[in-house]
Parts: sequence; structure tokens; C-alpha cells
Amino acid sequence: MNLVIFGPPGAGKGTQSKFIVKKFNLFQLSTGEFLRKEIRDKSELGLKIASIVNSGHLVSDDVVSKLIENIISKDEYKNRIIFDGYPRNIDQAKNLSNLLKKYNQKIDVVLKLSVNLETIKKRISGRSTCSICGKIYNDFYNPPPQNTDCCSSKFLQKRGDDTLSVATKRFETYEKTTEPLLEYYNQLNLLKVVNGENPIDQIYKEISEIIALIEGWLCNITPYKYAFKTYTQ
Repeated sequence: MNLVIFGPPGAGKGTQSKFIVKKFNLFQLSTGEFLRKEIRDKSELGLKIASIVNSGHLVSDDVVSKLIENIISKDEYKNRIIFDGYPRNIDQAKNLSNLLKKYNQKIDVVLKLSVNLETIKKRISGRSTCSICGKIYNDFYNPPPQNTDCCSSKFLQKRGDDTLSVATKRFETYEKTTEPLLEYYNQLNLLKVVNGENPIDQIYKEISEIIALIEGWLCNITPYKYAFKTYTQ
């Protein structure tokens, strides 16, 4: 199974992806992380990416496409990929479809974590990380414990861009850029909308049920076919 996951910054894509990677033995392909990895590894592609980034330019679709193809083409990742951060527009979506087709694969489902702006503001502006243990907290949903040496206020750090204004801008950009893309996948009957306002475990349960249902259908096309024939006789 290959799937695409969408959601504005702060929607919980990373958290849910880690859960379903473990449960369904999938591989999370985050384009941002892989671009940085290629740079660190100083591969031929990585040197090209570093040159582009250092010159102040954005990495082109062609370069990202090459990176995506490097993963898709490997047997160890075949039909096991969660695409996170790609595609970002309809041209990229069509390119992804062509790349997958080239290696006898396809997108099986597209998940959208639906979260409103007020929730995103709280999730982003309220989060902090303990500089000692690395645990992540949120002032609104998961406040840090009181009277502890680790995770006390003096060790909690906030990212400089975790502000209300940045959160609002990111959300508005996401809504504007992904609306046509989500409609594109909806027309292909691939889009499943998940309520990202729910608790983490409930979101995970809903996503797991969607994936399990699709995986069951993909793995049992023939048995269902014969069961249907038997029933109609």
C-alpha cells in the first residue's frame, strides 16, 4: 500500500505517520528530511541540492522528482510508502502517479487530517520542548509536570517560529495551495477525510481502520470474487 497524508502544520501528520509506519510496516518518505540526508551523505544528488540551497534558490521539481524516484525504484519500499510533504501541487501529483506507474505501483489512499485554525494556533503557539529529555509539551493540551527537575520551566524551549502570526500564515498557505490538490484526489475517489480535532489515539484508530479495510480489499480481491459467485448461485 502507498498513501499520501495531508494536513496543515500542527495537524499531527508526523505523529500519526510514526504510528502507522510501525503498525503496518510502512516507510515514511518526508521530502524535507530526505533532501537534508542527501546533503549530509554528500551524494551526487546531495551535492547538487546543496549548491542550489546555498545559492538561495528553491529545489526544483525535477530534483525532488529524482529523489522520489530513487526511493520508489527500490524493492524494499515497493508499495510501502507514506508520502509526507509531497505532492504539493497537481503537477507533482501527476508526476508521482507516473513515477509509481513506471514501477508498477499506485496511490491507494489519500488521507487528510482536518483541523481548524484555532486548534492549529493552540497546538503551535502552546508547544515547548524540554532541553534535557526532549519531551514535547503543550500549554493547552499536555502541560509539563509541576515540581520536577527535568521538564521544569527553565528547561523548556520554544521554537522561534512557533507564534500565532506564523501559525496563521502557514495555515492560510496550506489551505490555498492544497485545496485544488485535494479536489484532484477526491475526483479520483482516493480522498479520505479524518477529523484531526479528535484525541491522538482516536485519530490513530480511525486511520488504522481505513488502512486495514483497504489492505484487506487489496489482498482479498480474488476470494471476495469467488465468495460472491458462490452466493449468487
